[in-house]
Amino acid sequence: MPLEIVRNDITRMEVDVIVNAANSALQEGGGVCGAIFSASGAGKLQAACNEIGSCSVGQAVMTEGFQLKAKKIIHTVGPIWHGGSSNEEHLLSNCYKNSLLLAVEHGYESIAFPLISTGIYGYPKEQAIQIAISTISSFLMDHEIHVYIVVYDKDAFGLTKKLFPKIDQYINEHYVEKQDTHFLLDRRNSNYEFEQVFELREEQVLESQVSSEESLSKNLKSRSLEAVLNQLEDSFTVMLFRLIDEKEKTDVETYKKANIDRRHFSKIRNSIDYTPQKKTVIAFAIALELNLDETIDLLGRAGYALSRSNKFDVIIEYFIEEKNYNIHEINEVLFSFDQIILGA
Repeated sequence: MPLEIVRNDITRMEVDVIVNAANSALQEGGGVCGAIFSASGAGKLQAACNEIGSCSVGQAVMTEGFQLKAKKIIHTVGPIWHGGSSNEEHLLSNCYKNSLLLAVEHGYESIAFPLISTGIYGYPKEQAIQIAISTISSFLMDHEIHVYIVVYDKDAFGLTKKLFPKIDQYINEHYVEKQDTHFLLDRRNSNYEFEQVFELREEQVLESQVSSEESLSKNLKSRSLEAVLNQLEDSFTVMLFRLIDEKEKTDVETYKKANIDRRHFSKIRNSIDYTPQKKTVIAFAIALELNLDETIDLLGRAGYALSRSNKFDVIIEYFIEEKNYNIHEINEVLFSFDQIILGA
C-alpha cells in the first residue's frame, strides 16, 4: 500500500492507528503529544499509559484510541537531537519501523505518523523527513499498510536545500502560464531559443492533430467504422503490462515502486479498458523508469499529455530528465509546490 504526505490535524485522521510522539514516561506533554491526549480524552489515555509505565527511545507501545476516530494510538519515543553523534538516526528510524511492525502485527491497514522528534527534541526537519520516508518506503516493499505522514502545513518539514533551488529554477525557466504566454516569450530573452522550440512543438502537435483528423475522415469514407476501430493502438492497460515485461519488472515491484496499492493494481490488471488518473499513469512511468518519450507515449494511451503550462507536469519532466525515479522524493517536492502527489 502507498505512502502519502498530507496536510492535516493528526487527531482528525480517519485511520486505524495514529502515532504519538511520546516521552519515555508516557506522560501528557506538549505539541503533538498534548494534542493527542486532549483529543482522545486525557484522563483515560493517561490511565492507559500509566498501566504500561514507560517506553524506551526507538521503541513503541499501543493503547486504545478512546475518543479519537482512530482505533488505536501507538506511542513511540523519538531521540533528542545531540548533533547527530549519539545514534539519533538509527533510533529515529526504529521509531517508524517498530510502530509499523506493531500495527501490522495487529492486522491494521492504515497508520498516520507525525514527524517524530522535530518539535522540542530538535531533530532537523530536512533530515527527519528523509529518515521517515526512507524507513517507511523500505518497510512497504515487504508489507501491505497505507501510511500517512501528517504535517500541519507544507512548511512543517524542510525540503532538501540542494534540490529545492534547482527545481524552482527549472520551473521558472520552463513553466509557461496560459494567459501570459506572449508576455513571457518577450520577457525571457535568455530563454528565447527554448521558447522557439516550444512554439515549434506546439505547431507540430497541432499539425499532427489536423493531419490525424483528416486521415481519419478519409479512412471513414473509404472503410467501415469497424475496420478503423480494429486498427486502434494498444490501450493503457495492454501497454503497461507490456512495459513491465520489457523492463523485466515484477507486478509487485512495479505497483509498490509506483506507490499504488495492491487492490488498485488488480483493478487495472483485470480491465483492459481501464481509464486511470493522470497521476497514476505518471506513477507507473516513474516506477518503470521510463524516459520522457516513453512517458509521453504511455500518457497518450490514457488520453493525457505533458504541458508546459502545468506546474505539476514541469516538475515531473524535471525528475525524468534528471533520471531521478525516487517516487517519494518526487512526492515530497510535489507536496512542497502544492501539487497532487503520485500514486496513492
